[in-house]
Amino acid sequence: MDPLVNAICTPNPAALTHAAQLDTERDEGRVRGPLHGVPVLVKDNIDTADLPTTAGSLILADQPPPPEDAPLVRRLREAGCVVLGKSNLSEWANFRGSASSSGWSAYGGLTRNPYALNRSAGGSSSGSGAAVAAGLADYAIGTETNGSIVCPAALNGIVGLKPTVGLIPQRGIVPISHSQDTAGPMTRTVTQAAALLTVLTGGGTDYTEHCRGTDLSNVRIGVPRGPLWGYSPGLDQATEHALGILSQCGATLVDHLSLPTPGGEEDQLQVLAHELKVDLAAYLATRAPGGPRTLDDLIAFNKEHADVELEWFGQELFERAAATEGLDAPIYVASRLTALRAGRDGIDNLLRDNQLDALVTPSYSPAWTIDLVNGDHVLGSSSSHAALAGYPLLSLPSGLVAGLPVGITFSGTGRSDATLIRLAHAFETARITADGPFPTPEFTQWV
Repeated sequence: MDPLVNAICTPNPAALTHAAQLDTERDEGRVRGPLHGVPVLVKDNIDTADLPTTAGSLILADQPPPPEDAPLVRRLREAGCVVLGKSNLSEWANFRGSASSSGWSAYGGLTRNPYALNRSAGGSSSGSGAAVAAGLADYAIGTETNGSIVCPAALNGIVGLKPTVGLIPQRGIVPISHSQDTAGPMTRTVTQAAALLTVLTGGGTDYTEHCRGTDLSNVRIGVPRGPLWGYSPGLDQATEHALGILSQCGATLVDHLSLPTPGGEEDQLQVLAHELKVDLAAYLATRAPGGPRTLDDLIAFNKEHADVELEWFGQELFERAAATEGLDAPIYVASRLTALRAGRDGIDNLLRDNQLDALVTPSYSPAWTIDLVNGDHVLGSSSSHAALAGYPLLSLPSGLVAGLPVGITFSGTGRSDATLIRLAHAFETARITADGPFPTPEFTQWV
């Protein structure tokens, strides 16, 4: 199946050996935890000492593997997980050129949606989302700056949890933005996502304890409308059905709310561009001597290998970031403040003024057709406010539109991850009771 979907860019040749060692431990009565022996895929912008970490770029594919595992990978191994391999991604986590196609990287090629092979798997955690949907692994790790977990989760009909920024260590992840980046679980079920989050956060909180029943009679959920709805009639219909299920669970829905516009696109780009230059240089300094150290090095390499690296889209975002003047620049400071006000104040004020536990919105439109020449055709999304705030999101399936998955997204204030898991698990359980199990992909060539 994977040659069709192309979700895994680097298989782990030692995976079977590691699995056998863990089986021996289990036979001897040593079980490390609930995920002992479970295969997990890791997005290829997260450091693994035994496998290449490329961010999808040929310049890092030629370098030795990182000197050590990212802390989150170390936690996976200590919990007994088997790293099955590295999953493909949108190159440089989809922040290189403005006309990019999600799921494409020079190193890994193009990842496709298993529900329809001519459709996008979403970005930038494309391989993680498509692999779980295709049944290659039930557990995968993605990363998100703005939508890169919840988008492929929605488009591939799986669960994607973007935690509160800072809940999982950022070290060892190829960065875009320290104020927005986080790794997170991508799984088939909410309970699996909760178990994986427990491991990724160090085990201090057992998030699976919040996967309990369908009774939401003490819960108030806000429904922001405005630009978060209306860009996809089929998605809206599926979301209305989801609201009905939440009501049947006893939740009080406070409808027809609105969030402020999440800052101008220019402010958002200023934040990402300024932070990328600083954060990426700090990351590259941890890699082997002789490798790239700055954005200018990456830009020069791409120009020298333009026939492959720049075949489908350019690197205007890299060039813009390279021209920034540091995190003390007045334009960065002002843009960051605007982003925080729109994100955190917008979400927190809405929650407080309406005495809400969380918000629910449509996730993303059904997967668009892949168009390497013109790039992605994203109609709308649920992720920007939480991205600017550094707040959590959880997307899970709500239905099918013309055979393509769509989802709903729960969001809330900072550190409300456990609340989102509780709500999502209740909805998931009630939806399965009402509608049956979510259909698995049939690897249709055209939809």
